[in-house]
Amino acid sequence: MTATRFAPSPTGSLHIGNIRTAVLNWLFARSTGGRFVLRIDDTDRERSEERFVESIRADLAWLGLTPDAEVRQSARFDLYQRRFEELRAAGRVYPAYETAQELDLKRKVQLGRGLPPIYDRSALALSDAERARLKADGVRPHWRFKLDPGMIEWDDLIRGHQHFDAATMSDPVIRRADGSWLYMLPSAIDDIDLGISHVVRGEDHVSNTALQLQMFEALGAPVPAFAHAALLTGAEGKLSKRLGSLGVEHFRAGGIEPQAIVALLARIGTSDPVEPFADPAPLIAAFDFSRFGRAPARFDEGELAQLNARILHQRDYGAVADRLPAGIDQAAWEAIRPNLTTLADAADWWHVIEGPVEASVDAEDRDFLAAAHRIAGAIDWANDPWHALTNALKEETGRKGKPLFLPLRRALTGRDHGPDMAALLPLIGRDRALERLAAL
Repeated sequence: MTATRFAPSPTGSLHIGNIRTAVLNWLFARSTGGRFVLRIDDTDRERSEERFVESIRADLAWLGLTPDAEVRQSARFDLYQRRFEELRAAGRVYPAYETAQELDLKRKVQLGRGLPPIYDRSALALSDAERARLKADGVRPHWRFKLDPGMIEWDDLIRGHQHFDAATMSDPVIRRADGSWLYMLPSAIDDIDLGISHVVRGEDHVSNTALQLQMFEALGAPVPAFAHAALLTGAEGKLSKRLGSLGVEHFRAGGIEPQAIVALLARIGTSDPVEPFADPAPLIAAFDFSRFGRAPARFDEGELAQLNARILHQRDYGAVADRLPAGIDQAAWEAIRPNLTTLADAADWWHVIEGPVEASVDAEDRDFLAAAHRIAGAIDWANDPWHALTNALKEETGRKGKPLFLPLRRALTGRDHGPDMAALLPLIGRDRALERLAAL
């Protein structure tokens, strides 16, 4: 079975880049009838916080990205230790004793000589006596994974054929001197244990993938397929630090529907058009990594706002009823829906219906509105009062078009634009309409 995973660290809230990774993993899993796993990468005990775990769960639930399973790395340390010991016995991990300052100095020397700044494996040259002396002196090692020489190659589902020469890469540190784990090895062990078939993540992990491929092989496990999506850029076309601060709370506060976020993130960076899908089924059915390009994916909040409005314009009353101001029924929703950008706008239009409204009219329209008041008191309000009113006014005053409709809209709503008055006027009702026309 296809299985994907979303693996955030609970050291902060999800941002739009994280969210996109979750969306792509969820869509691919659903498109193949597979599993979508939430893996909480909480190996960093000092920085991980439970409130962020809860926030991640809540954000995914709001977006509709329900995981099929959840695991936490902090509960899997015994597994990591067992696999670590296997690698140690096989000679694929080794202790190294350099301090951060010593490593930094080595890199500077290498760069000064025009050499790649990679680890020189000097720890492998230490004798047993030298290691024993370091241990006696209280020096605790960090641990590195030993790379095999040669080319590391794979066919990426988005980026195509990839290759790295292991000779140009440092043996990665997999465990700190205090025994805590870094990302690389536990992630590979989890992918094996959880049966992850496809690793979908950002292109900033491409070099990590090269290293982890050798870890899968050293652990005797099949290698997952990899898909590295291009990173998001801001609307200005450059990598934007601001994207790192845009999370679910930002979008919820701005009145953005979760369906709009999923619809946009599913399609930006692909050859498919961004469309206002309130139901993700079409996005799932059409999901295909071959449609993704390597160029940066442009995230535009303006485009998101437009998409949000288009999704709202097709929402049924039942889908939003519990989030509308009290009193808005299906007729009111259908009247105001075409003019909404966010659902919060519904309260503004409900106020226009209920009043009071502040309206001003031009002096030349006062006699016209007086006639409107008189006619409005005599028409049948049970059957299309707007057209009954405007037809009678047109016949009596000779006005038509904008001179006929605009003064009425201003007097009845206090606005120059808005919902179709044929739908709005019955909601305003006879008494309120007469009161507003008389006030002018």
